[in-house]
Amino acid sequence: MANRAQRRAKGGAPQAGSRSHGGMIDEASLQDRSLRLKEGRKGPWKPTSSELKKYEEIAMGTDPNDFDPPSVIHAPHSVRNWFRLFAWILIVVAAIAFFVIMWLPQRPLWAIITVVAALAVGVLSLFFVSGNPRNNPNLDQNGTAV
Repeated sequence: MANRAQRRAKGGAPQAGSRSHGGMIDEASLQDRSLRLKEGRKGPWKPTSSELKKYEEIAMGTDPNDFDPPSVIHAPHSVRNWFRLFAWILIVVAAIAFFVIMWLPQRPLWAIITVVAALAVGVLSLFFVSGNPRNNPNLDQNGTAV
């Protein structure tokens, strides 16, 4: 087993693949430094994320002040969209009615059946009035939600 002095000497030696060899500066590090100085950056290299700024400029266009986000809510423009709107309204009304019935002291059976049927019709109708998933504007080319 090596003694402490030998382990320290071995630990202080330059590692294989390092950029400096015995106090000499490598050509690649000189080129990196000259590029940093040419760009006006001083000091040692520090990792930064310039990709984020690039993607912000792409998303926002050339001028960030001209960005106009698309409207998320718009009026239904087809019969299918009107039925989808009515299905969601039916689901919300049935959910509110369910909470109202839940707090009634005597729950009439006809009210419970009506609310459950309305909720079931609303949810099942969404399967029939939903659009083609390939035309979903909220998905990218890989099918990931954006």
